[in-house]
Amino acid sequence: MYDLIVIGGGPAGLTATVYAIRKRLNVLMVTKDLGGKTNYRLALPWVEDYQVIKGLEVVNKFRSELEYLDFARHMEPVDKVTRVDDGFSVVTRGGGELLTKAVIIASGTKQQRLNVPGEKEFIMRGLCYSALSYAPLFIDRTVVVIGDGELAQRSTAELATVAKHVTMVSTSPEIAETNMTARLKASGNVNMLAGHQVVEVKGDQYANKLVIKDPKGKVSELESEGTFVEMALVPNSHFVSGLVALDEQNRIIIDCGNHTSVPGIFAAGDVTNTYAEQVLVAVGEGAKATLSAYDYLLAL
Repeated sequence: MYDLIVIGGGPAGLTATVYAIRKRLNVLMVTKDLGGKTNYRLALPWVEDYQVIKGLEVVNKFRSELEYLDFARHMEPVDKVTRVDDGFSVVTRGGGELLTKAVIIASGTKQQRLNVPGEKEFIMRGLCYSALSYAPLFIDRTVVVIGDGELAQRSTAELATVAKHVTMVSTSPEIAETNMTARLKASGNVNMLAGHQVVEVKGDQYANKLVIKDPKGKVSELESEGTFVEMALVPNSHFVSGLVALDEQNRIIIDCGNHTSVPGIFAAGDVTNTYAEQVLVAVGEGAKATLSAYDYLLAL
C-alpha cells in the first residue's frame, strides 16, 4: 500500500509528487501524461518568448525530476476512487487496482472544443483557450471570443481593456445576463453577436479568420488576430463523483488547506473550486496539498 497516490501530471500534480518524494513518502503519480496544460503554449507572429510570463520553467524542473523516476509514476488514466479498509482504492483504465493511505486529486479540466474544421490545425497558433493567461499580448489588436456565459464575458471584458476591438460570438439566441453584461454592451470596442454559430477556423500559419453563420443562416467571415474559445471548463472529477463533495460545476470543493469533504482525500489545481486557472496558482496548490497530506499521514 502506498502512502500517497497523486492523480494527475499537470502543474499541481507534478509539484505535489515532487514535494512528497522530498518528504520521503512512498508516493505514486498516476497520470496519462506529464505537464498537463503546460504542453500547450500560444504562438503569435508578433510575440517573442521573453514577453510572456509563464510557469513552464517551474513545471519543467519538476517534470525533469520525475521523468527518470519510473518507480514514482504510472502512466494511465484513473477510472474510479473508492474507500477501502485503511485507505483508498484507485482503479486505472486498464482495470488495475492501486491501494493507498491518502490521495491527492490534481486531474485538471477539459476544455470544451468547437469541433469544427480548422480547429485542430490552429490550436495554440492564433487559437487559444485562456484569455486570462494571454490577454496582455493583444494590445491594440482585433480579437474574437467564442462563448456566452460568465467565462466568456469575463474574458471579453479583460481583453477589451487592451485590445482595439473584441467580438464575442455566442451560439445562444440571447446573451446571458451576468455581472459584466451591461458593461460590455456599453463598451465602445466590444461587439456581441448572439445566435451565431462558428462553422470553420481559417488561417495561414496562424488562425486569422472565423467562418460564422448568423441566426438566419447567412454565412460570413470574421477577421481576427487572435481567437479565444471560452466555453465552460469541464473538471476531470468523474472518478470521485459521489465520493467527495462537488460544486454546481462539478469542481471538487476544498478548504484553504486543500482538504476535501473526505479525510485522506486532498485536491489541487483546476479540478477544484480554487480561484484562477493559472499554472503558478496550481503549482502552489500542489505544494499545499502535499503538506496537508503529510500532516494527515503523520497522525495515522
